[in-house]
Amino acid sequence: MKVLLVDDDASNRESIARYLSRSGIEVTTAENGRSGLRLLESEVFDVAVMDLRMPEMDGLELLEWLSTRGPRVPAVMISAYGEVRDAVAAMKLGAEDYLVKPFDPEELVIRLRRIAEARTVADIVESSRSSPESVFLGTSEQMRKIDADINRIAQTVSNVLITGESGTGKEVIAREIHARSNRSGELFVPVNLGGIPETLLESELFGYEKGAFTGADARKIGMFELASKGTLFLDEIGEISPVLQVKLLRAVQDRAIRRLGGTQQIPVGARIIAATNRDLAAEVDSGGFREDLYYRLNVLAVHVPPLSARLEDLPQLCGVVLAKLARKLGRTVSRISADGLRKLQNYSFPGNVRELENILERAVIFSDGETIRDADLLIPQSGAVPPPPRTLEAIEREAIFNALSRWDGNRTRAAEELGISRRTLLYKLKSYGVH
Repeated sequence: MKVLLVDDDASNRESIARYLSRSGIEVTTAENGRSGLRLLESEVFDVAVMDLRMPEMDGLELLEWLSTRGPRVPAVMISAYGEVRDAVAAMKLGAEDYLVKPFDPEELVIRLRRIAEARTVADIVESSRSSPESVFLGTSEQMRKIDADINRIAQTVSNVLITGESGTGKEVIAREIHARSNRSGELFVPVNLGGIPETLLESELFGYEKGAFTGADARKIGMFELASKGTLFLDEIGEISPVLQVKLLRAVQDRAIRRLGGTQQIPVGARIIAATNRDLAAEVDSGGFREDLYYRLNVLAVHVPPLSARLEDLPQLCGVVLAKLARKLGRTVSRISADGLRKLQNYSFPGNVRELENILERAVIFSDGETIRDADLLIPQSGAVPPPPRTLEAIEREAIFNALSRWDGNRTRAAEELGISRRTLLYKLKSYGVH
């Protein structure tokens, strides 16, 4: 991972850079926003970490340039000021995350890796938008129904539970519900509950007050508060501990939170959309997930089918992914041969749409022309779709021709080997069009 760190505080900049380097992250530093802009114009980065307040060109100005005219690089904002308005302004301009200084550098590493590795389907489908209001979900019957359900769900404020295998596009659905709702002008705040250590998760969701614990040198605004007028997306909801389930239930039920170390109840109006690849109903039955929380979240339900169940969407999805990869890799590969598409359609895609993107990215990198060929697609054999069951007639036909081959066409000998009369063999051959 290659990270650009922009901070006018030399001491802070150097200490963060050292820690990131020791964590195996390649770091380039810039002492102000203008230097950072020049580096972003000339080099390729996976993530940019930018201080909010700097002289000449501050972090918000740099973030605005990045989101409107610069390269597609996710940004994490850092600031010594824990103001809600700063965090909201940064996230409205497209920041992926926001940290208040001083912070645990390990927390920054966790967030950077999460951003770099989050190859969400939302990112894949973005290039297929024909307008800000539309997104390609699919033309299959299942996805057309989901598209219609999204329109109905978006008109409500009820909580939603989205289920489906990993990589099917649950966050795409959540973002689309938000985009079609009357909250579309407010923040959509995603939280990957399975990607955050338990020790950090409570403060991530609810925030904390200055002095709440050792190292809490400034107030931190939690995700519930950030998303108060918008939508809070709780991904991998099935991963949270029983203790946190209780606290989450209280927040969802009371529509209010209390920061760690605080005494004040803070009203929050966020719409909750949760997602999981687990069978939460079974988890409830086994005692692994609270029944009351399950019913609070599962007011409206959407199930996203696996890609293997809607392979008719594959050609359009390939076009969407290739358009994205063309921008990312600077390649002109824009087509897949008929043999290549057939090879993809004979694959089961255990990793769903996310795996499709990975397969196509490898193919684009190693292809020699503008078209991806069969040989460019490196597909694991273990995921191949099993051939359809063979009929008795097909097995019988194969046995007859194999016997004839072994006896060099001698029909009498072949019939004897097969244990049938010569007359029966001749009748079978005639039915196959062989005389």
